[in-house]
Amino acid sequence: MSKIKVLLAEDQGMVRGALAALLGIETDIEVVGSVSNGQEAFRAMAKARPDVVVTDIEMPEMTGLELAARVRELYPETRVVIVTTFARPGYLRRALEAGASGYLLKDRPSAELADAVRRVHRGMRVVDPDLAAEIWNAEPDPLTDREREILRRAGEGEATAELAKSLRLSEGTVRNYLSEAISKLGAANRIEAARMARAKGWL
Repeated sequence: MSKIKVLLAEDQGMVRGALAALLGIETDIEVVGSVSNGQEAFRAMAKARPDVVVTDIEMPEMTGLELAARVRELYPETRVVIVTTFARPGYLRRALEAGASGYLLKDRPSAELADAVRRVHRGMRVVDPDLAAEIWNAEPDPLTDREREILRRAGEGEATAELAKSLRLSEGTVRNYLSEAISKLGAANRIEAARMARAKGWL
């Protein structure tokens, strides 16, 4: 019987090593790659051709959510499992919208990861049970994709002029997006808006 090929994407080396070790002891799973960010994972897809990608959310260069969306678009036969510390319904909702088939928290028993890999490989969806219950009562994300991107980058300290140049927008348009996001969140400024949105899992 052929093994389930898994590609790991995790920016913390110790965690990445632990995940590789946990999956490596399973007789029906083979770790075919282990990388430190989403961009590296996406580049590795063509060569590794994994059945399942196991990825964190917050990583440099490309987030796990962005990676999931790219994989769904270009490698629809590959399943994605998010493994993260973020127990927030907002993140779960965005992960499912991006095409992830699984969403597990890092504090779950280690055996659940291998089981999740097997289940998503069979076409099933695996979601942390406690978080799945919360999503039904979660506040809906009011931000558009463009508002989310601009607010995230502004919250990280990027100036309006820099944002306008990189996004090929006018500074006035960037300010309008920020103003709309701040208003939707009921925040006093862009920094507070970014903090509030991140706390809810919307950034």
